[in-house]
Amino acid sequence: MNLCDIDQIKALLARHGFRFSKSMGQNFLIQPWVPRDIACSSGAGSGKGVLEIGPGIGPLTRELSLLADQVVSVELDRSLLPILTETLGDRDNVEIVSGDILKLDIPSLVRERFQGLEPIACANLPYNITTPAITALLDAGCFSSITIMIQREVARRICATPGSGDYGAFSVYCQYHAETELLFDVPPDCFLPAPKVTSSVLRLTPKDPPDEVDDPDHFFRVVKAAFAQRRKTLLNGLSGTFRSNFSKEQLLSAILSCDLPADVRGERLSIPQFAALSKALRQRDIRP
Repeated sequence: MNLCDIDQIKALLARHGFRFSKSMGQNFLIQPWVPRDIACSSGAGSGKGVLEIGPGIGPLTRELSLLADQVVSVELDRSLLPILTETLGDRDNVEIVSGDILKLDIPSLVRERFQGLEPIACANLPYNITTPAITALLDAGCFSSITIMIQREVARRICATPGSGDYGAFSVYCQYHAETELLFDVPPDCFLPAPKVTSSVLRLTPKDPPDEVDDPDHFFRVVKAAFAQRRKTLLNGLSGTFRSNFSKEQLLSAILSCDLPADVRGERLSIPQFAALSKALRQRDIRP
């Protein structure tokens, strides 16, 4: 069966009485080059175990299974399980797990299913869980690469550089944990139903945290405060968010000690600069 042929897809869904769920953000691929190119870009191959999120009816799952030793696909919608049994029943290296990826213990799942294999993650992520799903995959700390298809707007934010309009707290979070790379765009007409926005395929390659950051909790509190009020200067943003017994002059002293101008905005700071600022604030016992 051609899992990207629109007529065959419609017949398959009708046979199983399936209805698309807007709340789950379901959009199925109907162009075969897309799952093929995603699978090839993911690094799936011999010795690899792939965790997939949201297989849908299984086009990407099948492509991954042709390359990797093992594929474990997590599907939230139970009505898709009989469809996946039909479309992937001939793939003995595929396991479908019924569950919510945001509630699963990902490290435990990976340890149990991918013994002796190098774990990677790959997904056509539902738009409505993009940020928490990426956070869960990065926080799991067990993948050598994470290849995902998401909204182009979000992908650009993840890869944004300091000073750009797309740069924000989530950019810093992702780039703190991984190298980010935009691979290619996927237009709306590659999906059924067609979304209103273009998608992008993005690869995250996890890395060790920056050496400059010795207190991650404080570092990310500073980052969050810096972007909480983007229109304000860093000084005013921090003073409005950090509520404790310290003066604005102490905050300014910390900012200036990092060779930053007094009127700098948070969106101008790189990760090393945020790390230096976090350290300078802690040295002055300034904590959120």
